[in-house]
Amino acid sequence: MPDDLAALTEEIRSRVATLGYELVDLRRRGTGGRARLQVRIDWPAAAAQQGITVDDCALVSRGLEQWLDASGLLGSRYILEVSSPGIERPVRWRQHWERFAGRDVTVRLAGHGRRRATILRVMPGDDAVVLRLAPEGTELTVPLAEARDATLVVDWDAETHGKRER
Repeated sequence: MPDDLAALTEEIRSRVATLGYELVDLRRRGTGGRARLQVRIDWPAAAAQQGITVDDCALVSRGLEQWLDASGLLGSRYILEVSSPGIERPVRWRQHWERFAGRDVTVRLAGHGRRRATILRVMPGDDAVVLRLAPEGTELTVPLAEARDATLVVDWDAETHGKRER
């Protein structure tokens, strides 16, 4: 049974994938007496024809609740929130940074504050991403661990014309 966030993330990622979805984000909050688990899901990249529905969230919620109840991992009093990633999808893990290369994000960077940037590439074999900062165009290589709270920037022109990439 996982006892740290990394192990919990991998366990939930596996369970969500078994149900046919991708884990986009996981946050564990609350206190020992009342834990809160926030799970964001989406379709895997290859099956991104539609958005996540309430029924999708309910299916994943029921599947995770059965496991959480049986494992006792969060105790008997917990809150489980399952939702879609939303239009400003989080960019949290390496595979997200790779998948969304070329897209704009807003990201909190150590020493730079909250910035808008374009993801240029993820360094092969390295846990770093190369960003082009807006508006000045400076390229910056940042360890992934230091690129916090990143979300995709919505391209409203692409959204309006149905060209949004997932």
